[in-house]
Amino acid sequence: MSPDGELVLGIETSCDETAAAVVAKGVDIRSSVVSSQVDLHARFGGVVPEIASRAHVELFTPVVAEALVESGAEGPDMHAVAATVGPGLVGSLLVGVAGAKALALVWDIPFVGVNHLEAHLFSAFVEDPSLEFPLVALLVSGGHTLLVAMEGHGRYRLLGSTLDDAAGEAFDKVARFLGLGFPGGPAIDRIAITGDPGAIRFPGP
Repeated sequence: MSPDGELVLGIETSCDETAAAVVAKGVDIRSSVVSSQVDLHARFGGVVPEIASRAHVELFTPVVAEALVESGAEGPDMHAVAATVGPGLVGSLLVGVAGAKALALVWDIPFVGVNHLEAHLFSAFVEDPSLEFPLVALLVSGGHTLLVAMEGHGRYRLLGSTLDDAAGEAFDKVARFLGLGFPGGPAIDRIAITGDPGAIRFPGP
């Protein structure tokens, strides 16, 4: 066991990024390595699940190895291996979960399955460990847009969500329609700066 306390290797492969991080005591990020697949999917205007899962197979080992090297720790120093188990693209998730379980088995440590959305909610505590329950979180990712009341660990209440597409998907679809490329968010953000904020009157939400 590492003298630094509990070290967890976290693995994320829910969509089109292969990521790994080593975290100490739940909030001290010792390393964070992210390999993006944006260039692979750009020509299709969105993420292609089969291409994403194959890329994860190729990138899993080097990304995890780099995360361990950057953290200054080794596999046997880990207290647990955590990986996203959903929601996400099934093929992509399978790569991360299978790889994480294999590492946990070899190192004889627990495997912890992590809910993708719950991880988004708790990422706020990494940024500000002083946060206290109850609190309200706005979760905006590529595939989800939710307003959630967090009443405690594992105690959540959905206050609202989009009725159709998540904000990220809407950005990507509009960008594709306008010929702005993928991902849509950064492209729309750049040209929006030059727009007329009074051109269209939107109703209050």
